[in-house]
Amino acid sequence: MNVNSVSTFLASGAVLIGAGVAALILLRALAWKVTAARDLLDRVRDSLAGYGLWLAWLMAVVAMLGSLYYSQVAHFTPCEYCWYQRIAMYPLAIILGIAAFRGDAAIRRYVYPLAITGSIISAYHYLIQQMPDLAAGTCSSTTPCTAALVWKFEFVSIPLMALVSFAAIIAMLALDRDRTASATDQDVAVRS
Repeated sequence: MNVNSVSTFLASGAVLIGAGVAALILLRALAWKVTAARDLLDRVRDSLAGYGLWLAWLMAVVAMLGSLYYSQVAHFTPCEYCWYQRIAMYPLAIILGIAAFRGDAAIRRYVYPLAITGSIISAYHYLIQQMPDLAAGTCSSTTPCTAALVWKFEFVSIPLMALVSFAAIIAMLALDRDRTASATDQDVAVRS
């Protein structure tokens, strides 16, 4: 596969997953006031029960492999902000993998800070690609942070793919219900 095909595949995935995350955010906002939205959100959470860690881990692994593909196969030199995003993403692939295999839902408290920090860096990086005048002088002239080495569908670049990956990890962990915890909650409710 060539770089263009891989970029199109990853960008398509980012668009679809990004649309899903945006829909979940909208659904969550509506769930505060609309009963039907709350019921739909509960059904989504129930369908993800026990799988959120696995899905978050899969997202982190795909993001890590995508970034490695771009640097090692496509020979794109990562800019400074790309390195910061990698610093946030790569540990997630390991941490979430261990947590998924162990069924350790408590890992969220360690994952959220990395994923939120990575999201902020990715959002800023995407923003300065769109508006290079906002760059605060941290970019090098040999590897400028404002350059979009991948540009698909007239809006998808590597930082946007990273942002979607971080957002999907956060969403999967936030929506996942631990099956044992929800079963215990139901037992308590029945006994009351």
